[in-house]
Amino acid sequence: MRNKLLLLLCIIALSLGEGRGEVILPYDYSDPDVIRVGKNYYMTYSTFACVPGLQILCSSDGVEWTLADAALPDTVPGYGHLDACPAGCGVWAPSIRHHKGRFYIYYGDPDKGIWCIRSERTKRLPCRWEPAVLVMRGKGLIDPCPLWDTDGRCYLVHAFAGSRAGFKSALAVCELAEDGLSVISGDRLVFDGHPGNPTCEGPKFHKRNGWYYIFCPAGGVKTGWQLCLRARTIYGPYETRRVLEQGPTAVNAPHQGAWVDDKFYHFQDVGTAGRIVHLQPLRWQDDWPVIGRDGVPVENGNVRWSHSEQVAADNWQWSGNRKPQYGYRNAQDGSWRLFTYPAENIQTAPNLLLRKIPAGTAFTVTARVRFTPLEKNREREQAGLIVHGRKSRTLPVPGDGQWWFAKIEVSASHLCRFYLSSDGKEWVEQGTPFQAVAGDWIGAKVGLYATRRIQEQTSPYKRSDNDSGYLDVGSFEMQIP
Repeated sequence: MRNKLLLLLCIIALSLGEGRGEVILPYDYSDPDVIRVGKNYYMTYSTFACVPGLQILCSSDGVEWTLADAALPDTVPGYGHLDACPAGCGVWAPSIRHHKGRFYIYYGDPDKGIWCIRSERTKRLPCRWEPAVLVMRGKGLIDPCPLWDTDGRCYLVHAFAGSRAGFKSALAVCELAEDGLSVISGDRLVFDGHPGNPTCEGPKFHKRNGWYYIFCPAGGVKTGWQLCLRARTIYGPYETRRVLEQGPTAVNAPHQGAWVDDKFYHFQDVGTAGRIVHLQPLRWQDDWPVIGRDGVPVENGNVRWSHSEQVAADNWQWSGNRKPQYGYRNAQDGSWRLFTYPAENIQTAPNLLLRKIPAGTAFTVTARVRFTPLEKNREREQAGLIVHGRKSRTLPVPGDGQWWFAKIEVSASHLCRFYLSSDGKEWVEQGTPFQAVAGDWIGAKVGLYATRRIQEQTSPYKRSDNDSGYLDVGSFEMQIP
């Protein structure tokens, strides 16, 4: 009898989600979407203007992740020869699916329209990706997600960005060609979030037990909640239910969720560090999803620090479209060499090489670097470490061609202090402390910069970009106490 009682208590605990809710990625992985293909889980997220874009993480258990691929390794589509699309633009809220042996990723660019990137036929990543296709042109079309129905027809649900479309808080569905690469019917509105569910966005399309489901958040990224819509037909009418909201917890605005098996993934906006990823349990009752602990996030204090640190260490991105002129791996000693690259100011420099920062903890960044400016450009070149967001602060290193140690100490509240050392033992603080701030839709980042102030062009011929100084990077480490 005692064993049966213990078993019953375990079943009840599992049904309530006890022990399952946790922060699985305490770094900025905004708008995550997840699928399972075979035994592997795959996650992609909003990379905005950063490159490599549409990075894809892989997991064997849906909890611990490694960086596996990037569907946009070099450029954000639609911006031609420009160094970068504007900060905060580019890749918004992607959806990843696997259909007839191919991976499909859809995302909205608020200034261009809805794009699709399709892989070669494969069940695993990394793989080859076909060129991006602009499936649906138009300003303000965002957050797309496809659904291939049981009859083979393909549908797409998406939201609207009010800042571009002059229209928001609504969801629309259209039909695509069977290959998912072109539109064959116009939009039909299926949900209006006014007045009770403003800023409804980030929809994810599913079908289960004859019901069509659209999971979508509403209420905004700081204070919102998660909705589920269901209908018996693709265009509705849809019933609506709130299925996850903050309640008495500290998990504000559980947002942009992905349902896979008995798991539900969502982000939490934590401010300067960006949007971190939570995992919640999901079960079904009366053909409605029950997420977390009866619609409230499970929070047990578990944060996947150790594994996430390695994911973050592998995750470097340029602030703009990649160019070979930014730098290369130096074969002589294995260090990275970054060339100083022309930039009007540090905020718009396309060649910043950056990493995400952890949320809710102090950390220290230490690098061993050597800056060798070009003599004729000495007054116009700088290189070193940077904390980057809507406001940025640099830590320049001396341009003497010698190895220096540079360090940034960051408190849990993201107050940054900067230090230099010639030997890595005796440190001298540089300048005043700096309060880091988030970027445009993304968290603050740390990394490396090597820039050259633009000089008025006197010759009709373009100067060579690498007729410049350079920064050698021997090491770069982030340590969490």
